[in-house]
Amino acid sequence: MLVKVYRHSTRVHIFAAMHSVIDQLNETVAFIRKKYTTEPEIGIVLGSGLGNFLSEVKIEASIAYKDLPNFPVSTVEGHDGQLVFGELNGKKIVAMAGRFHYYEGYSAKEVVYPIRVMKFLGVKYLLLSNAAGGLNTSFRVGDLMIINDHISMSILNPLIGKNEDTLGTRFPDMSEPYSNDIIEKAKAVGEKLNIHLQEGVYYGVTGPTFETHAEYRMIHLMGADAVGMSTVQENIAAVHMGLKVFAISVITDMGIRDDDSVITHEEVLEAARSAEPKLTAIFKELVAGL
Repeated sequence: MLVKVYRHSTRVHIFAAMHSVIDQLNETVAFIRKKYTTEPEIGIVLGSGLGNFLSEVKIEASIAYKDLPNFPVSTVEGHDGQLVFGELNGKKIVAMAGRFHYYEGYSAKEVVYPIRVMKFLGVKYLLLSNAAGGLNTSFRVGDLMIINDHISMSILNPLIGKNEDTLGTRFPDMSEPYSNDIIEKAKAVGEKLNIHLQEGVYYGVTGPTFETHAEYRMIHLMGADAVGMSTVQENIAAVHMGLKVFAISVITDMGIRDDDSVITHEEVLEAARSAEPKLTAIFKELVAGL
């Protein structure tokens, strides 16, 4: 970054001459390609407590976020902070072991930066996972919910600001944020593996607080089946760039509940880890069919 200092009266104004996001993306990708030259086809983002999925991947390269130019760094327990390259069921993949959240203090553009890197690396499909609170009273802790739509009114849209035409159009259509074709493939995989899959709408919030009882009820009345602190911004950036997106939530707690039990991050992580074998099985079969 170049810094120019201008003096005006007794005040000093500092203007940062920043590289464009395209320059930054090209710099990050060039760094990665010095360490891993194969072009991945599928990008995967692992949510809280779901990092053991990588044991199924034939890992060919791994780069810590802290070593990647222009990359944020994970600060949340349950997020490892590695960009992992390898092979899963015959497909070349890149996986984020740990994602970034708006509540960590990152801007919306920083949250989605890795998704844009994946696109520049050659990724065509994006598989997202997350830990979410259940709002649909037919759900149970440990269920997997295919996200077929989302509500984004409580998050900051990552496309606000000058549009980068290289990435996508100024006004992207969001009528199919999650690929119907991949959703149908996932349902078929669930039937094949005898894994029951719920389906519903995900409501994105900023966090880091879990919702109040009144907020859970309001969000449910607005049409959501689950609520969480990730995924939506990533999805918007991916759709903007023309990626096909699939997302699935592990229901780690129930927001709509009869008692006054307290939700903790530790319990969320434990519930996610318990459900992880089912998620891993779904993702393995789904990757093979893409």
